[in-house]
Amino acid sequence: MFQEVSVYCNMAVQSWSDLLKASTKTALIHDDGKEMAEEYDLTTDELIVRKWRSKSTLKGQGPWEIEVGEPVPSTVACLESDVIKENCSNPVFMRKDTKTSFLWRVRNLPYPKEVYNISVEPDQRCCIIRTNNKKYYKKFNIPDLDRSQLPLDSSALNFTHANNTLIVSYKKPKEILTLEHELLREVKKLKGTNEEDVDCKTQ
Repeated sequence: MFQEVSVYCNMAVQSWSDLLKASTKTALIHDDGKEMAEEYDLTTDELIVRKWRSKSTLKGQGPWEIEVGEPVPSTVACLESDVIKENCSNPVFMRKDTKTSFLWRVRNLPYPKEVYNISVEPDQRCCIIRTNNKKYYKKFNIPDLDRSQLPLDSSALNFTHANNTLIVSYKKPKEILTLEHELLREVKKLKGTNEEDVDCKTQ
């Protein structure tokens, strides 16, 4: 069973934690018009999808940007089979967390583990994936830590490689674990809905 949660909030809050606690659980809207939606597996309590969208320059909402979960293929790619075939061998970067770690997977990376160099850059507030053969480079941040204004810790970072997939993990700090526990408790109070029943119109 999956639960989709959207949250609207019109009040000023002091922190990401306060925002989650103060919001009514239909959609999450920042003062800048940003909207967040989450989907949970209520059997495993795992976050399946977290996505954001902002108001476009025209009337209405812009496209969803996936923070956690499978990336959504573009409409053009879906219509062009040749493009799909060409992109099948390209690296695919996605985030899929566990209860205790932030987790990123990069598919279609055939190089052995010793080729990869994964580092934390505290000054830039990001992590960087490099390869010795200069075939792949990726810089990414951890929005959860940014929202909670928590420092990055290089000792929390780890990685492995198997089946042409690079797996990068970052152990969640206790502050994030506490926040996620509180949010999940709120989510479980909600009545489950089907996707067709979810209305994400802005107020």
